[in-house]
Amino acid sequence: MTTAYTDEIIRTLNTELGRILTCLDMLSDDQIWRRLKPNMNSVGHLCVHLAGNERQHFISGIGQEPNIRERTLEFTVEHTYTREQLKQLLSLTREQSLSVLSGLSEKDGDRPVFVPYSEEDWHAMKDRSQEEAEPGYTRPLQIILMQVCEHYGYHTGQIVLLTKLLQDEDRSISGYKH
Repeated sequence: MTTAYTDEIIRTLNTELGRILTCLDMLSDDQIWRRLKPNMNSVGHLCVHLAGNERQHFISGIGQEPNIRERTLEFTVEHTYTREQLKQLLSLTREQSLSVLSGLSEKDGDRPVFVPYSEEDWHAMKDRSQEEAEPGYTRPLQIILMQVCEHYGYHTGQIVLLTKLLQDEDRSISGYKH
């Protein structure tokens, strides 16, 4: 794993975070927590989910801090955070992640990283076989970086789309005209 690889992961994650912060600034607190359909997540749910996922993989997994994530609650909380609190949660999580990622070396790419889950979340996510009894998984560090980056981009796209649906404003969120 090269330093350029880690730098690109960080650059991409920061670009996506900027898009999310722009979206949050365009929405009211009520819009942030509005579900367009009962089976859909709100912008607020997605923000809490992204912060939880980033913390779990980078701070707990790579940084080996305790896992405090309650993944199931990320999708059930309602109006728990204001816009400013969501922005702080995402930004603080990123600062803590950067602290972990800045300590990586080129030798760390193949290092196995265990990503812990709570027992409840591990079994609530999907049906598990007996082979998956331990709540978590191990992958090489460079795969964890790519996985979190892809996940962040996926949900950022959802947040951008939800913002455009909730806000009738002709404003570029991504910095591009189309």
